[in-house]
Formats: sequence, structure tokens, C-alpha cells
Amino acid sequence: MMRLISILFSALLAISSIVCTAQKASSIQRISNKSEIITGADQVDKYLPYLKGKRIGLVANQSSVIGRKSSVDSLLSLGVKIVKVFGPEHGFRGNASNGAVVSNETDAKTGIPIISLYGKNQKPSKEQLADIDLMVFDIQDVGCRYYTNINTLEYVMEACAENNKELLILDRPNPNAYVIDGPVMTEDKFKSAIGIHYIPMTHGMTIGEFAQYLNGQGYLKEQCRINIIKVANYDHDKPYELPINPSPNLNTQQAVMLFPSLCMFEGTAINEGRGTYMPFTILGAPALKGKYSFSYKPESIPGMSERPNHKDSVCYGLDLRNYEITQLRRSRQINLSWLIELYSAYPDKANFFTPGRANQDISAFDLRIGTDQLRKQIIAGVSEADIRKSWEPGLQKFKAIRMKYLLYP
Repeated sequence: MMRLISILFSALLAISSIVCTAQKASSIQRISNKSEIITGADQVDKYLPYLKGKRIGLVANQSSVIGRKSSVDSLLSLGVKIVKVFGPEHGFRGNASNGAVVSNETDAKTGIPIISLYGKNQKPSKEQLADIDLMVFDIQDVGCRYYTNINTLEYVMEACAENNKELLILDRPNPNAYVIDGPVMTEDKFKSAIGIHYIPMTHGMTIGEFAQYLNGQGYLKEQCRINIIKVANYDHDKPYELPINPSPNLNTQQAVMLFPSLCMFEGTAINEGRGTYMPFTILGAPALKGKYSFSYKPESIPGMSERPNHKDSVCYGLDLRNYEITQLRRSRQINLSWLIELYSAYPDKANFFTPGRANQDISAFDLRIGTDQLRKQIIAGVSEADIRKSWEPGLQKFKAIRMKYLLYP
């Protein structure tokens, strides 16, 4: 009898242990779920009722997804009436090269008209908005002044304000939100298609926060009515790996993280990996032969870069594909050392910084950086520490302004 009781007691203890372990695992799973970043688009229950019964205009590209499915396809399947899609640089399906003018078309998959917002028609017209009740903005940004999605955001907000249309923003994390760095653009003469805002090179805001900044800082003649579906479980320091490439030449997480530092080279004689399948992770030029052992050859790649710098020529330089990007997160800075190093190594310094294409009086580098001071400092041999010190007054002023518009810690 006692043996039977002992066996039963042992069995009960084992069952209890199993139950406790299962409960603990369930608890951990719930905690994990609660800490998982959830984009605005993925919180369908928060905005679907608001879309139903309205004629929707959607600003979207290939990064606009609900789960892994296109937001357009997902919303159509849920009974949302999308009457037009507006596509930014690279087009709605994200298959146009950098800088390529994208024409209006009809989406082959859905039959919905697609209006290009890159080229001559950067801002939706009154006619294009006439049959729309609500505009929805759902595009992944990467947090740089020279990444043109924030330009598209301003033009869309301006058009909505002028035509009394509300804008619903499905917010997404900024993968480079941890860094607010670089010189602040302060002069109108440096405005261009790759930069129209008086902000640093990296601004540290999400699209939703940037929309509030545009409204609050008077960029628009009249404020736009915006409604933001916030990202859940997110803060600016939280790492976020993009589920979809935000553009053809940001095709890895490494490229997304290096983009703020390497895109500066687009105004120089250095190729930054365009014309390869490793864009924004390598740097080089033919003139650096003998100074670096790493080499590659840029070629024309349709849908990515048809006319890359140094096309069909062997380039020598830096391979950053294995660079530890956590160093960037620790420093909270754009890497300036690569620019200083390659300028120092380049034999023909007079032609290192390339002239501007649209404005021959202002170099392409200055338009990208938003000032001519950095170029002059590099040429004069100013130390990195002193260059960064010159940025501080502008950065501190911007950070104080930015605080007013933040949605996340």
C-alpha cells in the first residue's frame, strides 16, 4: 500500500513539474510576443474599420507589407476599396533604378492605376485626389535626409492639406533611429531632389514622427490632418531588421546600416558598390590600384544601377561586408573615417569631389551633405574630432526641436 502511495506521489510531482514548465514556457512566449516590434500596418484591427466604406489612395512600394504580403493585396482581400496607388522613387513594385523617372501605369496584378511621385509629378494633383476620401501612407524609411521618402511624405502632406484630405500613416521603425549625426542643412542653395529639409544627414525619426515635425515646423502652408497608427513595442534604440528590402540597392541589412555613411561617397570619385550585387557595403575606384588589395568591377545592372560610377572598370578599395555594424550603434555616429581615409589615399585630389549635375556651381557632394563645409574641411585636412565639433551647435539645436515630435522613447 505504502509503495503504491509513493508511486502515485512521484507521478503527481512529475505531472506538476511538467505543468509548471509548460506554464513558464507559455509565460516566456507571452513576454516575447509583448516585446516583439509590430508595425502600424500589421495592426490591421486598429485601422481596418476606418478604411471600410471609403475610397482609398495608398502611397506604397514593395516595402509596404502586412506580414509578408503586399499591403495593397492584403487590403483588397479585406474588402478595402483602393482606387489609386502612388509610388515613390523606384516605383510601386520597387523595380526601378536609382534616380530613374517612373511613369504612371496600371498595376498588372490588380488593375489599379499607379501614379508616380518621382520625376515631374512629385506631388499628387487636385485631379488625382478628387475621387479619394482618405490617403494612406505606408513606406519603409531608413532615416537619412538623402533618402527621398521623406520628400515624398512632405509633398503628399502638402497635397492632402490643400485638398482637405486626411492622411493615415501606418508607421514603421527607423532602422537607423539610434543615430542623429552630420551637418545640419541651413541654406536654400543646397536644397535638391536628394534633400529639402533643414535637418542633419540622419534625423532619428520614424515617418510618423517626421510627419509631426513637418506639421509643427511650418514646412507646409497649412497643416495636414494626420492620423498615425504607431509601431507597437518600439523605441529608438531597439534594433530592427527590415523584412523587405526598402529599395533595390539596399538589399541587405548590412547595406541599410552602412547607408548613412557610404551614401556620402555618391558625390565623389569613389564607387560605393552600385553596379554590383553588394551596393553600400564596398568602396573603390580604379585610381586606388596598388593601395588596396580588394577589387571589384561595377557593371550595368537593370533595375539596380544602369550607369554606375566607373562602369566596367576594376575598382580597388574597402570591403565592408563583414564590418561589425554594432560599432555604429555603440558610437551613435556616421562613420567619417572612411571618407577621410579614401580622400587621403586618392592620387588625384583635385577631382575627388565631383561637380554637380543639376547645378555646376555646387558639387554633387555638397548637395548630398547639405553644406560645402565638410568638403572644405576634408580638403584642408581638418581632424575628424574638429569636424564633429563643428557639427555640434546645429545638432544640439535640432535634437531639442526633434524632442517635441517623438512618439517613442
